[in-house]
Amino acid sequence: MSSSEPRRSIATVCLSGTLEDKLTAAARAGFDGVEIFENDLIASSWSAKEIGEHCAELGLSIDLYQPFRDFEAVPPDVLARNLRRAELKFDVMEQLGADTMLVCSSVSPDAVDDDDLAAEQLHLLAERAAARGLRIAYEALAWGRFVNTYEHSWRIVRRAAHPALGLCLDSFHILSRGSDPAAIRTIPGEKLFFLQLADAPRLQMDVLQWSRHHRLFPGQGAFDLTAFTGHVLAAGYRGPLSLEVFNDVFRQADPAPAAVDAMRSLLALQETLGVTDLPPAPALSGHAFVELSVAGEAERPVADALRGLGFTETGHHRSKPVRLWQQGDARILLNSSGSSAGASVGAVAVESADPVVSARRAQRLLAPILPRTHRAGEADLSAIAAPDGTSVFFCRTGAETGDSWLGDFAVTGAPGGGAGVTGIDHLALTQPFDHFDEAALFYRAVLGLEPEPMTEFAAPFGLVRSRTVADPSGRVRIALESALLRRGDWAPGVREPQRVALATDDALASARRMRELGAPLLDIPGNYYDDLDARLAPDPELLTALRQESVLYDRDEHGELLHFFTVVLGGRVFFEVVQRIGGYAGDGAANSPIRMAAHRRQREANRPTSA
Repeated sequence: MSSSEPRRSIATVCLSGTLEDKLTAAARAGFDGVEIFENDLIASSWSAKEIGEHCAELGLSIDLYQPFRDFEAVPPDVLARNLRRAELKFDVMEQLGADTMLVCSSVSPDAVDDDDLAAEQLHLLAERAAARGLRIAYEALAWGRFVNTYEHSWRIVRRAAHPALGLCLDSFHILSRGSDPAAIRTIPGEKLFFLQLADAPRLQMDVLQWSRHHRLFPGQGAFDLTAFTGHVLAAGYRGPLSLEVFNDVFRQADPAPAAVDAMRSLLALQETLGVTDLPPAPALSGHAFVELSVAGEAERPVADALRGLGFTETGHHRSKPVRLWQQGDARILLNSSGSSAGASVGAVAVESADPVVSARRAQRLLAPILPRTHRAGEADLSAIAAPDGTSVFFCRTGAETGDSWLGDFAVTGAPGGGAGVTGIDHLALTQPFDHFDEAALFYRAVLGLEPEPMTEFAAPFGLVRSRTVADPSGRVRIALESALLRRGDWAPGVREPQRVALATDDALASARRMRELGAPLLDIPGNYYDDLDARLAPDPELLTALRQESVLYDRDEHGELLHFFTVVLGGRVFFEVVQRIGGYAGDGAANSPIRMAAHRRQREANRPTSA
């Protein structure tokens, strides 16, 4: 971290496990400090002093102790009990080595709607804290009984007028209520004691449930955290950027990768704020290749399918069991060195204007660098691991670069006439449900791809979430999909499908040619075309051709899409052929349930019957 960058902190509530697990994960991910969530401390077998010492050993400061609830605007007898409780928590803070305590606005039935009383009692609490060298950060909960906006909490803090009393600003509490954060700039920086950051999807639901179950790390939701944080920094805030995320997935996930995901989100946010020395993401210009792992009996049907799609085997690797298939600028590598049966997408390579800088940026963003062995004279490609284990290569293709990976392949043939495929349009990878948001952030931060709006569609086996990330030119596109896991016999036959989408300028001609070549194309039922006629009324001749070739169709205000599919190969991989007309940039999500049902029928039809 450079001297100009803010410190980075994380609340222990963001992570799963015991407090010891959380602190270790936070330190290994590179956080500077932590917020100790009270429940984590209570459940720990370590004393507060031991926790403080352990944090110091890990290089973590304890930036906040939280939360202290239901304090202000209460009757005298309740206030007396609250002050006693506070003094005992101050004892804990001194042992921890923490100097700031978070006080949430009250939700207690004992509280009354009286700003003067709230200010008076918070002044008294701040006086007690200051006597012990501590501070109080007052936070407006979005569901606070009377104080639920930052503007209201600031009026009370200003009225209390104590130097040891300031504000804690939480992006979720402010943005979930639709408050305008611009007025934060008018608050004196010295009164902004702490900043907590959380993103979230836009949902229409009770704000308390929204907060406790659906918060996300910055960059994973719909909030404009760049503008929000910019207002806070412009006001003069100089404390840490801290994450406080309540999320059902994170609370159950391995804390180590979750902490890395959290750190990556802050690094990416800092980049948008211009407060980082992270190298900019080099421009990407396309998919260099997709590598399929084809072990055992899966290699032959995949190779046969490629041949049917018009591909030609043009080379084999000089030192590895990898074969290159090519058509136009579409390159598919078949790697038979894997140990597990079936076919899967093992790697994707993107064309980078500067592969070295791409790899350096990836490493700064905590992407795992994959060790690779290569012989003298072979290209030294930089490779990183995506959250789902897919390898991502940064490379340049073409003899003019002098370091093209194509030089590693001995030529065995030249691309033939093919079937109209011009390149790779996009790649679609199903993500484990608990890695969906992490994957979108990974590709956004590491590769510089921008996420498109998330879509959901009802598939034969449940609701599927889909989100595409793409570069500004649309030449690198990765569609991320996810669905909840089903257990038992009633489950999709393909749990985590992957598809490679190939581009063509004429989908109907490509479909006809591929059928002639014996490609295992998927048949689409007539009901779909009857409905297509009713919904979109395409030209009758086009509709007839679509029906004959089992080509699906979609249209929006920007253009049209024609696309068709192969059957599933090797257990989970299939190909799509895509023609985009005009400015159509989607993935034909409306047709996905049709394709899924057709894949199911095809699998059932080919399933061996018992004697």
